[in-house]
Amino acid sequence: MVNYPEDSAVLERNGQVSVDSLNFYYSGNIHALKNVSMPIYDRKTIAVLGAPGAGRTTLLRCFNRMHDLVPGNRYEGAIWLQDGSNLIGSQVDPIAVRMRIGMVFDRPNPLPKSIYENVTYGLKLRGEKDRNYLNDRVEQALKDADLWDEVKDRLNSRAAKLSLGQQQQLCIARALATSPEIILIDEPTSILSQIETSRIEESIYKLKGQITILISTHSMQQASRLSDYTAFIEQGQLIEFDRTAKMFAAPTQQQTKDFVSGLFR
Repeated sequence: MVNYPEDSAVLERNGQVSVDSLNFYYSGNIHALKNVSMPIYDRKTIAVLGAPGAGRTTLLRCFNRMHDLVPGNRYEGAIWLQDGSNLIGSQVDPIAVRMRIGMVFDRPNPLPKSIYENVTYGLKLRGEKDRNYLNDRVEQALKDADLWDEVKDRLNSRAAKLSLGQQQQLCIARALATSPEIILIDEPTSILSQIETSRIEESIYKLKGQITILISTHSMQQASRLSDYTAFIEQGQLIEFDRTAKMFAAPTQQQTKDFVSGLFR
């Protein structure tokens, strides 16, 4: 039984975003997530920690219905938003979900367009045409991603000309431009250099308190540096959820203790 800090009413919606008894099956019968329940505190950064294959990416992709792109995948349970809607409910349009939930993938994936067009892509998809508004959103999103000063004089240049680290910052800006309710960040520095990793982490850290962030990572150091809370997952099960500092200092579950101490079974 997982204990939750400060808000044990995780299963009571009360206007709070939460994961409620979530099960996910690949191809209908591979049980990848098993009865996961956890709070998603507003404008906090939550690290989803675990070894490769534990279910971290699977959990994040439930939030923006990426699994719908493969026939036969199946959800059970709920992911409640503040307005009481269930993100994985059958009546909810997955495309509408992706407008509300931003995502940054483990590898930079800029569109084969200009820097400006990358940032405005989601806004234009939503039907936004006001040029002044688009310009304002581009500037703000790039500033939030710590990239504005480097690219403000070449917004019409191809995004592919940026370094890998800058491309990942651009992907963060693209996700932020639509003012999403939650931003999902999946192993954002997995192929980046140490210097680029530091820049990405600094960009994410500066977003703390502004937007709700879920970041998937296998790195305890990254989770410790960036998150307010940590969810530890093993074999598709939520083992422990707590404030990050408390979990690393005094985990309550043996599996968590083994992981944070570097012992793998």
